Amino acid sequence: MANIALHYLERYASSAENLRRVLERRVYKASLHHPDMDAAAARGWIEDLIARYRSAGLLDDAAYAENRARSLMARGLAARSIRMKLLEKGVGSDDIDAALAALTEETADPELHAAVKLARRRRLGPYTPDADKRAERRDRDLAALARAGFSYDMARRVVDADDPQELEDLIAPPPWGVP
Repeated sequence: MANIALHYLERYASSAENLRRVLERRVYKASLHHPDMDAAAARGWIEDLIARYRSAGLLDDAAYAENRARSLMARGLAARSIRMKLLEKGVGSDDIDAALAALTEETADPELHAAVKLARRRRLGPYTPDADKRAERRDRDLAALARAGFSYDMARRVVDADDPQELEDLIAPPPWGVP
């Protein structure tokens, strides 16, 4: 069981609850082929293993939440979507709140930053290559941002921007020495 857990952790970053689910799924699949297997004992091994990995520092839900939130924001996901993805992985609400607060410290407006990243990647709003078709694509662009979890106001702010440079200036970090 430890070899399976270590192999999984070498390949993927994981929360403690997610690792528990992965290992329990392996136990379930093994029990289908070995009916005499004691699933309750295996669950005990899993809990011991997770406790040992937490104390050794291999599993840290707060660090996992912060890193995952940062990468999801860089991909263009809204805070709501980031929260839901972390909840799906079994991260606690306190760790999620701390991770989202850390994003706010790094970027003045993480929602705007993520929305602009998504618009740039998907060529929405001012990033549309054909400016003549921009007006007819407006509703579709707003819907794409809404599906990513952004509010209507945020989606409208990004889609209705006059040019991409305006958005880039809003999310650019301030120059050194300027408060």
